[in-house]
Formats: sequence, C-alpha cells, structure tokens
Amino acid sequence: MVAETIAAIATAYGAAGIGIVRISGEEAAEIAERVFKSKSGKKIKDLPTYQAVYGHIFDEANNLIDEAIALVMWAPHSFTGENVVELQCHGGAIILKKILELVLRAGARLAKPGEFSQRAFLNGRLDLSQAEAILELINAKTELAANVAVNQLEGSLSQKIKQGRQIILELIANLEVELDYPEEELELLNQQEKIQSIKDVLRIIENLLATFKQGRILREGLKAALIGQPNVGKSSLLNTLLKTKRAIVTDIPGTTRDIIEEYYNLGGLPLILIDTAGIRKTTDPVEKLGVRKAQEIMEQADLIIYLLDLKVGLTAFDEEILKQFSPEKILLVGNKVDLVSEGAAKIMNVIQEKFSTYRCVLISATEQIGIKELEAEIKNFLFKESGEFDSTVCLTNLRHKTALVKAQYALKQALQAVISGVPADLILIDLKDGLDFLGEITGEKVAEEIIDQIFARFCLGK
Repeated sequence: MVAETIAAIATAYGAAGIGIVRISGEEAAEIAERVFKSKSGKKIKDLPTYQAVYGHIFDEANNLIDEAIALVMWAPHSFTGENVVELQCHGGAIILKKILELVLRAGARLAKPGEFSQRAFLNGRLDLSQAEAILELINAKTELAANVAVNQLEGSLSQKIKQGRQIILELIANLEVELDYPEEELELLNQQEKIQSIKDVLRIIENLLATFKQGRILREGLKAALIGQPNVGKSSLLNTLLKTKRAIVTDIPGTTRDIIEEYYNLGGLPLILIDTAGIRKTTDPVEKLGVRKAQEIMEQADLIIYLLDLKVGLTAFDEEILKQFSPEKILLVGNKVDLVSEGAAKIMNVIQEKFSTYRCVLISATEQIGIKELEAEIKNFLFKESGEFDSTVCLTNLRHKTALVKAQYALKQALQAVISGVPADLILIDLKDGLDFLGEITGEKVAEEIIDQIFARFCLGK
C-alpha cells in the first residue's frame, strides 16, 4: 500500500565517501528519529523542509553505529511528494546495510525497485514519461544521451503529448455538443476546422516518430560493423579508433575468427564497433563459421563500414556483397592510402563510377590518415549532413513509439471519417482511441500492470 513508509539505500553499492539511506512516507520522521539522534538535540519533526541536522546513528542497545546528517523534505516538497528523510552517512556496503536494517526494524518497509519513482508518479510529481526519463538518465552512455534524458525529465516530450491531447479534447467536446444539442444555434467547428485539428495532432505525432531512429541509437548505441575481405585492415581500424591494441593484427589473412565488439564514444554518439572475420570463400570450417557470423552481423548492423584494400581495388566478390544492401547503410572505406599514394583517389573514382550513391572515405588505418573524415561520415549517417543533433525533444522509448503509432492510426481513421462525412458519434470512437493511446505515454490512461512493469526495471532505491 502507498500509505506504508518505505526505505532503501539510495546510493551505489561499494566504498564511497558518502552513502544515503532514503525513507519516504507519512512516518518518515518518526522512524528516522528512532535510529538518529542530533548533536544539538533538535528533533527531525521540528525541522523546516530542506534543512539538515548533524548527529549520530545508534542501534536498539544504544551502540554508536555511525555519525550522520539527517536531511528532511516535507510533503509535497520532495521527490516522491511524501515526507522524506535522508540519512547521509559514510559510504560502504557494511555500514549502509546496517543502517538500513535499523530503519526497517524501526518500522519502515524495504522499497521495491523503482518504488520511490513510482510514488512520485502516483502523487503527481512526475508523469509517466518523465519517470521513465530517470532510468534513461541513469543508463545514459554519453553526454548527448544524458541531455535527451534531462530534457524529457523536464517535460519536453510531455508538453508535446499534452498539446496533442488538448487539441483532441477540444475536438471531442465540440462533437459531443453537436450530438447533444443538435437544435441549438451554437458556434461549432466546421468540417475544414475539424480536419485541420486532426492534421495538427498528426503532425505532432509524425515529428516525434521521425526522431525515433536517432533516439534509439542514442539509447542503445549505433551498431557499426567493420566488414571486408581478409587483410583489408578491419582490425587495424578498430585499434586506431579505440586508440588501443584491442584486436590482433597480422599480415596473415583470416587472423580474425571471432567477433570483437567494443563500445566507442564518438563525440556524444555511442558507437558499438563490431570487428568481424574477413568475408571470403573458404574451406576452413572454423573460418566458415566466422564468415557466416559476419554475414549475420551485416544484416543486424545499423551501419556497414565496408573496407577495401586500395592495393587490390574493387573485386567481383566485393560487388556481390555490396549489392545485397541499401547504399544508405553502407560507408565505403578505401584503406591503405599511404601505400598507393597519388593513385588512391583515381582508384576510388573508378569504384564510385559503379557505386555512385555510396559515401566513400580514403584512410590509412595504420598511419591514421583520414580518420577524422571517417568519424565525420559516421556521425553524418545519424545526424545527416548537419553533423548536429537537436536533443530538445527526442523519442527514445519503444513503448512511447508503439503508443504513438497506435494513436496515429486511430487519428487517420478519424480524419478519413470527417472527410467522408461520417456521423459524429462514429468519429468520436476513433478520436477517443487516439486520446487514450497518447495518454498511455504520460500515464493519463495506462493499465496498473504496465505501470508496475515499468518501475520494476528501475534500480532499488530509485
């Protein structure tokens, strides 16, 4: 029950300068005072909100456990919207566990994963999309991903959803009046105004859906597969980008047998670099497995960085592989430019005559020539030619996308119904469906079991 006072360790497990045990609920102050005594004699219940007091924590036998600071936040001026007391003590697994045990014995219940955030949602401190942004912020791999999460936590996505819902609500109200008072001479929306209202909401939805590809990659990482025939320099490029000798590099073709996957922060873009076995026809059973795995990676990757040995040029086998994929997914990289000097550009021009729609870069993985240009092209793959990204409003959550797609379908049905002159009561069915689907994102209309599933993914203490 929400009325119960809950507690959990709110800081990460392990040694640290400070650790926090958070208590939230109506009896937070009373429970805290059963384990904490201030040095000045002040009672926690007498402190104004946001004030802290220094003291010590004792067990039931009055044994000193640790020195601590108690910080109080009275409802509704706390994260959960309830009375909250945070006991800030020395960090460390043993001491924090001991203090939490004392708090639980004093009357609190151990919080479930995400229960503090769930209470913030249930108490109206956050809507559901803002609560989910907390988890996005915690899991952000780059500063850019963190910026997106912060903006969503501040309500950037919520505002767009609320804007769309308000338009639908006004249209629904207008149609309800039209149905209930057909004889009255009221100022109602005409057909064109109804059409425009629905189109305005559809535009909001379409703009949000257009950001999902970028948002998903910022959340999960751009999967970039290094592909090419044996000995073209895939492992050398991996080592150069990571600035470490992660992969074994030799002149012997077929050295890479297994898949190497490494994370790389490319100017705020979380990049998952996947070094694969060289693709070629082989009789070696182990190498065959590597080649088969490389082909699977190509299918799954967001971007294929296809390396060519400029000393060899484009082969018929390369052409066969490249033609299997959309040019939008391929970045052609001519490697070993240092070994062909002035002839490199000429070789790539010949290649581009056959693959004119493919983007191309000349590099030397070992001499680090053209690496900045390569990185710029990788960023352009996601951020287009501007090389920049607007983190103000970005869709990162698959649940949000699914709800938007459903809302989009319902509203398109409503739009077609208005255009066709369908009776208002039938139009209302689709409009209300669209309204509910948008409400799933912010939590106005969502099943309790879905809420439980969302917050169960949170860490304990958040």
